[in-house]
Amino acid sequence: MSELPSVFDDLQDESRALESLVEKLAPERWALPTPAARWTVAHQIAHLAWTDRAALLAMTDPDAFAGEVEKALAAPESFVDDGAEEGAARPPGELLAGWRDGRARLDAALRAVAAEKRKFPWYGPPMSAASMATGRLMETWAHGQDVADALGVVREPTDRLRHIARIGVRARDFAFGVRGLQPPGAEFRVELRLPSGESWTLGPEDAEQRVTGGALDFCLLVTQRAHRDDLDVRAEGPDADRWLDIAQAFAGPPGQGRAPKKAGA
Repeated sequence: MSELPSVFDDLQDESRALESLVEKLAPERWALPTPAARWTVAHQIAHLAWTDRAALLAMTDPDAFAGEVEKALAAPESFVDDGAEEGAARPPGELLAGWRDGRARLDAALRAVAAEKRKFPWYGPPMSAASMATGRLMETWAHGQDVADALGVVREPTDRLRHIARIGVRARDFAFGVRGLQPPGAEFRVELRLPSGESWTLGPEDAEQRVTGGALDFCLLVTQRAHRDDLDVRAEGPDADRWLDIAQAFAGPPGQGRAPKKAGA
């Protein structure tokens, strides 16, 4: 339980960091395109607000959430975009206020569920409060990167990246399976440098397959916000090398990722 307040607090800090990028934007800048196809800055924030509402519903009204799952199953290719499109159509001030309110409600619900030590339904397997908070942090950071790219802002990385790195590693077998590939049988060793200079590791020390590099670049890789060729992440062993080509920390079908930067760009 000692780690729970940390991930909840880190989620709030990550959300506030993103809010600081958009809270003073002129209305027309909410319409700036982001690297995600057909998504503007407004779409990015709307998507986060939409997912927060879904998570809150799952914790507070499982029967109503089951209806949302049915809608998702009926339109698997469009329900995420539809939710973002609906929110992005709102005036920026209204969208921002709704996102703030939803975050506060979600934070209170997550802490309550954690205290009760129960799980709740989700679009995949049932979730614990800690797992949901970690997933929301990963999404907030990743979509925040899209917003930062749209605004031409370079964000200061933090050690909150350790949460995203953990999801990325834990999702290794999913990344193989969703592409119809057999996951490797043995665990990998992952050794990353956090922005503070501390080391973050996961996996057996004597593993033959290894991944090393900077935590920021690893997180950009597993959230598919940058191409592997542009990142300081290295593999030792053929299975680890293959993984870095397909890694994804998010659920759903394989993403297209980002193209490598042009030489000299």
